[in-house]
Amino acid sequence: MNGVHSGNGRTALADDATDFYPVPLQRETLWPGTLYADPYGHTLVIVKWVAQTAGRPGMLLAVDAQPDNSVSRKRFWEGTFLFADTPSAGPGFKALRPLAGTAPRPMNNAGLRGGGGSPPYSLEQASLSPDAFYARMQRLINPLGLDPAGAYEAALAALMEQLQTRVASVQRGEDYMRGQGGRVMAMPSGAAIFETTGPWEDYATPSRDMRLLIAMKVVDGLPERIRRYPELYRLGGETPDQAAARVAALHAQRIGERSISYQRSDGSPWRLSVAELYTRRPALELAYNPNDCIERRWGAPDGSQEQATCARRAPRDQQAKMHQYRSWFRETRRPPR
Repeated sequence: MNGVHSGNGRTALADDATDFYPVPLQRETLWPGTLYADPYGHTLVIVKWVAQTAGRPGMLLAVDAQPDNSVSRKRFWEGTFLFADTPSAGPGFKALRPLAGTAPRPMNNAGLRGGGGSPPYSLEQASLSPDAFYARMQRLINPLGLDPAGAYEAALAALMEQLQTRVASVQRGEDYMRGQGGRVMAMPSGAAIFETTGPWEDYATPSRDMRLLIAMKVVDGLPERIRRYPELYRLGGETPDQAAARVAALHAQRIGERSISYQRSDGSPWRLSVAELYTRRPALELAYNPNDCIERRWGAPDGSQEQATCARRAPRDQQAKMHQYRSWFRETRRPPR
């Protein structure tokens, strides 16, 4: 602990004294084993490219691990690979810095020119806004362009993966709390809710929930993205506005059709449509505390049949802190360190 951790990848892009260094955003340099470090503490590793075909979007797949010991596969998209303007944390794709010399030492940035099997050092990512970064990656993953409806279905599938992962994560927290016999889990203060050690780090979900809120915003915002970046899509004679309106209508339909199911406090299953989860976004801003029952962690309304089985509530002082920190989740922006 505190020797090798996710912070090893969160370093300024121009820094020489690092374990990892930024690489160009090119298909031939983003190979399996390349690390992705987001500025909010998450680390993923590329494992596979799936080529785009005439009937299927391409995918860039990575794996990540969580403090609760779960390991999962993630596809590249805005909801999972966060890219934010935080220069000191150096977000983006990075490679392991190679060693050189008779007494091997890490190479400096100037020496990383692409020889010896290592990709060259590049500050390309430092010059990109988040929108430009995601547009650049979409061109790499889907060089043939995307049908707007197909792009929506891919984004919805990625959102469903995140929701299913959260189902399992929240359940692990519930199982842990039941095993504690009513003992209250301590809650950190301030930005430490995102980065700490112990049971809170293992079973609370503030980082996962913020990513989920971001992911929901990304899917909801796809029509506007089509208007802003029409060159990324195969419009087939439609105007960007027409394609965007078609995707907005598809979104309204599909979120009513797709759903997840979780296990309530009494063991009974409860189904939630994605449309319901969209209406619960304000409640999901306060849903990361394992001291709350699982119904509250899925945003069950007060007095509802769904919440009738709730048997646990976070202490009032913790509730007060959660309301104090709520703006971070509403604005989907982590507080500065």
